[in-house]
Amino acid sequence: MASQASHIIWFRDFVPEARPLIGGKNASLGEMMRGGLRVPSGFALTTLAYDAFIEHAGLRPRIHAALGGLDPEDTAAVEEISRELRAQIESATLPHSVAEELRQSYAVLAEESRTPTPPVAVRSSATAEDMEGASFAGQQETYLWIQGAESLAYHALRCWSSLFTPQAITYRARMDFPLESISMSVGVQRMVDARVAGVMFTLNPLNGDPSKIVIEASWGLGLSVVGGEVTPDDYWVDKVTLTVIRRNICHKAIKYVPDPAGGGVSIVDVPEAAQAAPCLTDEEVVELASLGKALEVTCGSARDIEWAIDEVLPFPDNVL
Repeated sequence: MASQASHIIWFRDFVPEARPLIGGKNASLGEMMRGGLRVPSGFALTTLAYDAFIEHAGLRPRIHAALGGLDPEDTAAVEEISRELRAQIESATLPHSVAEELRQSYAVLAEESRTPTPPVAVRSSATAEDMEGASFAGQQETYLWIQGAESLAYHALRCWSSLFTPQAITYRARMDFPLESISMSVGVQRMVDARVAGVMFTLNPLNGDPSKIVIEASWGLGLSVVGGEVTPDDYWVDKVTLTVIRRNICHKAIKYVPDPAGGGVSIVDVPEAAQAAPCLTDEEVVELASLGKALEVTCGSARDIEWAIDEVLPFPDNVL
């Protein structure tokens, strides 16, 4: 449920009317929860929290002055303005009301997970992603395995500052987006300690065939698949019969794992015996395909889905 000031909306309390406050990525998580799918618990810091922060820090006139007459083709000027705006945002403080709601919500996650500092993913969810004709994919940032309320607050600021990366500034200027449309929600979601992770397409990504589901998988957290650092295994499933009709097992030399000492994640070598081994069982593939099929029905169209297999939970609760 949204707080009185609508600074926090839990994914489990999502209603369609909240989409403008939490952006497309966070709304998708809420829709999946409404559809009864297994989604790790979390919440969105709304665009109203961003607006309150910008006003509290006195940044709005600085943003308008910096971007108002900017030539998007002047690369050096764009990069300099980006550095200045990002530094100003990341060195500012949250309004007390926003900081307190964020701290309390993180405490709820801690209680749910029975750990004092649960690791979370902190993800940008820009409202401009929902605009017709816009493509903001990859322009804002995500931070994984963030622990502690202070670190969470700082990484929320870093997400907001990623509204002003050089590529985001340039893209908006070229697309003639008004400065008043710039806003962002931040998603905070409990991390899964993934044995395996990857991406699922609820249609054939090569030719659009809707009768197939394609699952790409590799060891560890999903960054290696999303970032293209490994050639993942791929599994093809008939959407009607939910049978595995094809599998390609690839060499997977590295994986991302949590880094408890330094925070965040790190890259390690996959043990040699596992590098060329399948990372999913057929049982797990079919369970993933079932979830993908259900999500497609809930959303009314084909979807690309990030997923993970939890290291500890029993099957099928470990398929998230």
